[in-house]
Amino acid sequence: MNSRPMPLMPDHYELRFESLFQAGRALAFPCDAQGGVLLDALSEQARQNYLFARAVVGRDYAAPIVLRRR
Repeated sequence: MNSRPMPLMPDHYELRFESLFQAGRALAFPCDAQGGVLLDALSEQARQNYLFARAVVGRDYAAPIVLRRR
């Protein structure tokens, strides 16, 4: 019996922050089905963008949505 937890599969979903002011502009990050982002798996630039997007929800970006990748 394998007691190790199943790894998250963040590559099947993305957490997407749509710009409130520029149609078609968005920031997207790999996540799990519940919208959890593995910060340690992101590059430094992606991590900074993610934290920025979260901080400006409602001002620059809409609340994020979870999308299933194809």
